[in-house]
Amino acid sequence: MTTSTLPPLVQSMLRPQFYPHVVTEPIQLVQTHISYVLLTGELVYKLKKPMNYGFLDFSTLEKRKHFCHEELRLNQRGAAELYLDVLPIAQDGENFVLDGEGEAVEYVVKMQQFPQETLLSEMYDRGELSEQHLEELAKVLADFHKAAPTNDYILSFGEVAQIRQAIDENYDQTVNYIGVAQTQQQFDETKAYTDKLFAEQKPLFDSRIQTKWIRECHGDVHLRNICFWHNKILLFDCIEFNEPFRFVDVMFDIAYIIMDFDARNRPDLSNLFLNAYLEQTGDWEGVQVLPLYLSRQAYVRAKVTSFLLGDPGIPEAVQQESKETASRYYQLAWHYTQQKTGKLVMMSGLSGSGKSTTARTLARQSGAIQIRSDAVRKHLGGVELDAKGDASLYSSEMTQKTYDRLLDLGIKLAAQGYTVILDGKYDRQATRSQVIQAAQTHQISLEILHCTAPDEVLQQRVQQRQGDISDATTDVLSNQHMEPFTDEEQPLVKTIDTARKEG
Repeated sequence: MTTSTLPPLVQSMLRPQFYPHVVTEPIQLVQTHISYVLLTGELVYKLKKPMNYGFLDFSTLEKRKHFCHEELRLNQRGAAELYLDVLPIAQDGENFVLDGEGEAVEYVVKMQQFPQETLLSEMYDRGELSEQHLEELAKVLADFHKAAPTNDYILSFGEVAQIRQAIDENYDQTVNYIGVAQTQQQFDETKAYTDKLFAEQKPLFDSRIQTKWIRECHGDVHLRNICFWHNKILLFDCIEFNEPFRFVDVMFDIAYIIMDFDARNRPDLSNLFLNAYLEQTGDWEGVQVLPLYLSRQAYVRAKVTSFLLGDPGIPEAVQQESKETASRYYQLAWHYTQQKTGKLVMMSGLSGSGKSTTARTLARQSGAIQIRSDAVRKHLGGVELDAKGDASLYSSEMTQKTYDRLLDLGIKLAAQGYTVILDGKYDRQATRSQVIQAAQTHQISLEILHCTAPDEVLQQRVQQRQGDISDATTDVLSNQHMEPFTDEEQPLVKTIDTARKEG
């Protein structure tokens, strides 16, 4: 589009004199299908296009004003530093005046400009996205979700009829791409999975409503909508224009990030992020619905890419690339729906024996859900993960509750096809026996990983711990001892000398 075909207001906004501040020339214009975005150097101004797509309606000035204010309000939750104000634009003759007197003819969202290289997607491409960044992202998003509002109206969007409407719509809109970007078998099997889930698992979706995990979420929190700027993770460009896209299960939100890493063939990073997030929220049950949302996010990415196919205005080379991209995302969406065989791994060993380090490595290699007893205990006791618990948190009653919950989660998630690592001491034969019995009852494969190290190594590790959720001290360690494995347990046990591994 040449400058002369742009609306007069946008033409004015491309001129430096439009702004009451210094700009970097030339002013850059970025267009999406719903916005004009003008980058002036220090500040960005975002103008909504007068469009009505059904799922989005900016067709009147009043609606654009409303959604500008909604964009500001909602995005200040995750990126207050970036979202500054909503300003009216007035008209004086043929001139447009930013924040001018008189009747407004348009509204803009005023934002702080930040360098594109701070986007997490760009940091990943440069090899600069670290494990620490992902652990921080997990904490930021967990805090965002814990603070996100919910009420009966928002919770109603978690009902099966609401969820399946958009998913069925995706299938309807992609029928024409069967045999082009995905196979008939992939389409049929992906759709059969969601049909079966909605028909048979209503209690599961009801439980997500009852536990209030349907909230006013971000709605579009992929790696290109997150930046690391001024040493802070910022979540921006959330969905302001459509409630069903925003009033969703928290698992819908985190599925974007996990799917982004899986699409980049980095399941180790998606596993790191997922386990860090689950530990922060305590919402381990949520992974029961996660495959649905992972498949949905991949399918939408495939669908949107498919829309470029057959467009005569798009060059052949771009169409071919789009076809390959869409095909990859359809394949990924299908992959998430495939049934997997679950398994339990029980860690065992004293404090400092390297259980959690071993479990974390195993989880990333196998895609397992790692559930640490320290985190479960603190969630049950209502204690912040980074706070030290008092004596009541370590009573025999609380210990029993902790291991009961570990086992309940382990069986529940393994039955869904996950490998689940129960990361606790399991130093008592009676506690181990409960896990063995439950695994046999539910016909779930079980392995026991017994971590050991010399006493002086245990002492040294416990003394040197920093920033870990465990409250174990050397005094606690001195009162611990492993009850020996029984003849029944021995065939299940693999012993790992973690001190030797370090050497």
